[in-house]
Amino acid sequence: MSETVSFKCPNCGSPLKYSAEQGLFACEFCDSTFTFDEVKDADVNAETPFDWGDYAANVPEEHLDGMVSYVCRSCGAEVVTDAVTAATHCPYCGNVMVMEENLSGLLKPNGVIPFRVDKKKLKDIVRQYCSGKRLLPNNFLDTHKIEEVKGVYVPFWLYDCRADGTMSFDATRVRTWADSQYYYTETSRYLVNCEGGMGFAKVPADGSQRMDDALMDSIEPYDLAELKEYAPGYLSGFFADRFDDDAEACLPRIDRRVQNTLAEAFRTSLRGFATAVPVHRNLHLSNTSVKYVLLPVYLITASYQGETYRFAVNGQTGKMTGNLPISKGKYWAWFLGISAVISGLFALANFV
Repeated sequence: MSETVSFKCPNCGSPLKYSAEQGLFACEFCDSTFTFDEVKDADVNAETPFDWGDYAANVPEEHLDGMVSYVCRSCGAEVVTDAVTAATHCPYCGNVMVMEENLSGLLKPNGVIPFRVDKKKLKDIVRQYCSGKRLLPNNFLDTHKIEEVKGVYVPFWLYDCRADGTMSFDATRVRTWADSQYYYTETSRYLVNCEGGMGFAKVPADGSQRMDDALMDSIEPYDLAELKEYAPGYLSGFFADRFDDDAEACLPRIDRRVQNTLAEAFRTSLRGFATAVPVHRNLHLSNTSVKYVLLPVYLITASYQGETYRFAVNGQTGKMTGNLPISKGKYWAWFLGISAVISGLFALANFV
């Protein structure tokens, strides 16, 4: 069986959990708190951080679709989980378990952003997100609707790169004037060529196949200035996954994102034109490098009338996103109200 790392309270031996609210490691049994330096594992922390070149050269093709058995260091129970899980809880005694083999050696992350949003604040965040949603069912926020709230460190790739290239636009300028008899409009057309480049740093893409890419993108941005050196203690009390979508597989997403940013910069640089329609672009990436980090995400699952709704909350900033149910009664009331207004406007126009 594989090995795990556990973090115990020096005073009572109970599991320690990282407190997002306090920024300390807290014992829920004796109420003791400890700083990072008091609980960090120096041996794990001393390893060389992740390097994609070393990993690609030294790790053969991995198969991460199986199950792995671990032994809980607290109660001795066997815990079976999937191969990408990097931190979890023992279902028998609640002990925090960090799967050392998934976050050490060549797999040690380059950094981590600890949770800053405390789980207790999620209720207020959810209510704020739902406020003003006129078509939301009135009873959706009943507490029994929320089925699961899970704090997860999600694996992310951070790319540094440069984008260069050229774009051409079909642009127009419009001039109008009038004399005593007529109004005149003159439209001039131009073929505008742009050339240039931009440097990009720390462009994120989640490296987990089980996470919805659009959901992870929509809770950005993270304040990456708060990245800390990875240490397993930050995972204590939360769940975590290692990457199973490698950096090469995620690179096309970054390519599209960076190219679209450069294309938009070219477009907004055109001054004095009434319109500018892209007709050609030749953009490419270069000088690409990547880092591997863990970023905090709360995943919320709720049910309503037999349907499951999933939400994500940025564990650093509190930004929330997800799909909400729509009340059919409110929808039809809104639709019929809009239809009545439009019909009234048409009737008024015909009358006039």
